[in-house]
Amino acid sequence: MSSEDLSQTHLQTYLKTQGAMTELSLAEDAAHAAVALHMPESAAETTSTHVPDAPPTEPAPVHVASVNPSDVEPVDTDRATKSIEIVDECLVVDICIDRYLWALYQRTPKEDAIKTLEWRDVAVKRKGKMVTVSRAFTKLVDQDFGWKDPKAAERAGMPMMDYVIGGMDRSFKLKLFHMLHAAEAAGLSPGITSGFRDDYRQSIASGLKAASNRSYHGGSLRGGYRHGLAADVVSVEGGTRDQRFASSVKLWKWVDSHGKEFGIGRPYLGKDPPHVAPVDGQEYAKHNRGSKQAALVVKKVKRMATRDRSRPAKRPKTAAVSKLKAG
Repeated sequence: MSSEDLSQTHLQTYLKTQGAMTELSLAEDAAHAAVALHMPESAAETTSTHVPDAPPTEPAPVHVASVNPSDVEPVDTDRATKSIEIVDECLVVDICIDRYLWALYQRTPKEDAIKTLEWRDVAVKRKGKMVTVSRAFTKLVDQDFGWKDPKAAERAGMPMMDYVIGGMDRSFKLKLFHMLHAAEAAGLSPGITSGFRDDYRQSIASGLKAASNRSYHGGSLRGGYRHGLAADVVSVEGGTRDQRFASSVKLWKWVDSHGKEFGIGRPYLGKDPPHVAPVDGQEYAKHNRGSKQAALVVKKVKRMATRDRSRPAKRPKTAAVSKLKAG
């Protein structure tokens, strides 16, 4: 039996003896992942898989991460309890990050305001007479779009967490994790309403959106699954939708001020406030000329123009003169 099997067996025995699962708060789980990101992989494996030769006389404590809890900054347990509690160990950094982002997604209401047409009968004057006609008026209606991701995940044949979070690009998830973790440390309450979207999921999206296969959330022309480079973030603070919108505005302003420190920005600002993307990506560069990616594009264009000017100009071809037949 391998050391990993022994560790799992011992863990199960301990859990049965204690009669309860060890619970980790959302903030604690994020802290473990943040610390583990700076640990060598070999050290993490050694700590998590080591099993003593002689069986202990009493059940050994369960290690929820491969670091000493005293090395982690203190956590506001009251605030963490109000958010989400996560059960299970955190032995792999990628799993910790996925689980943290998934917890933010789960706790966030999936709601939006969409424009609908409402027909009303109104009286108008025509040719000196009052007549009744029907006219269309635009009306904003609250919409719950929480059914869209489950339907897309079911259609793709995968669990929700693997679809929504697993479909995003790994480097983007790392940046998003660090930024949202820092936002929580700053006293904000971030949440995620949308992560990866395939072509089908994009096709049933509403409001401002790209073509189904061109979405940076993971459209087929952008690479598809595991290449999603966008997410929608809002605040979950507030008991009503208006209150949550007000706190979301604070979150978006914080992202504008501090997001670039983590490599994240909002490409569309007021046109699509929740949408965030990597600042070194094509989408952000397309809508922000001062970004790093845009600067690279400008340099490339200038380089091509210089190369073209250095080439000798081609002599223009003269048109042949038609011969006139003598009459």
